[in-house]
Amino acid sequence: MLAPAPPPLPGAAAVAPPDATSTPAGRPRVRVAAALGSAWLKCALLLALLAAAVAAGLLHEPQRLVTGSWTAQLPAGTALTGFTLAYGLATAAFVPRPVLSLAAGALFGAGLGTAASLAGSVLGTAAAFGLGRLLGRDALRPLLRGRRLAAADRLLSREGFRAVLVLRMLPGVPFALSNYAAALSRLRWPAIVAGTAVGTLPSTAAYAVAGSRATDPTSPAFLAASAFLAVTGLGAVGLAWYLRARRRRAACRVPTPVTG
Repeated sequence: MLAPAPPPLPGAAAVAPPDATSTPAGRPRVRVAAALGSAWLKCALLLALLAAAVAAGLLHEPQRLVTGSWTAQLPAGTALTGFTLAYGLATAAFVPRPVLSLAAGALFGAGLGTAASLAGSVLGTAAAFGLGRLLGRDALRPLLRGRRLAAADRLLSREGFRAVLVLRMLPGVPFALSNYAAALSRLRWPAIVAGTAVGTLPSTAAYAVAGSRATDPTSPAFLAASAFLAVTGLGAVGLAWYLRARRRRAACRVPTPVTG
């Protein structure tokens, strides 16, 4: 028979059994839980910032940017810079980009309006993409498990600039939402910035021209800008359909085994 264990010495502290989290096997689970909690906290902060930005835009009445009274009170360069910054922040807060581009053309003319709108579009893209990647990617990327979401992620990661270029030219695609969604993918910064600058240039210029001639909707410039928007939109739809069909053909192509 085994001898009974000796009683503890007087005054000796009782030793508690090791906790599961203090063992080497339990530490990774603690780190994962802490990381997930931090990721969701950052995602909640992103949602709070977006809600505050939308509320601030509604309270400050962004439609006042369309009126030209405020531009007369500022130097031309200051007014143009201020409008560009406001354009970028407004697009990140889900203000429709065509409305802002029309306002830019009405306020500054076709040339300067196009430049301000293009710079504001790139600035808004960088702001939304950066915020989404910094605060929302860690929490939301694990949710990209569906077939369509995974395919979109692979498309943006593989095509890069070309995917963003087509996305910017497609009519009806929400500008801010696409920026935040792209932040969840493995898309690189140069691809989204360059794709935005090139892809939004045609529509931005057309909207600015239309805005500069908004008081005369029957003018040749206004009609040409409207027709250009329609043609480029249809062309982008056709290009997207062609790329999709080509990817399907490539996926269905089975390699022939080589026999020696």
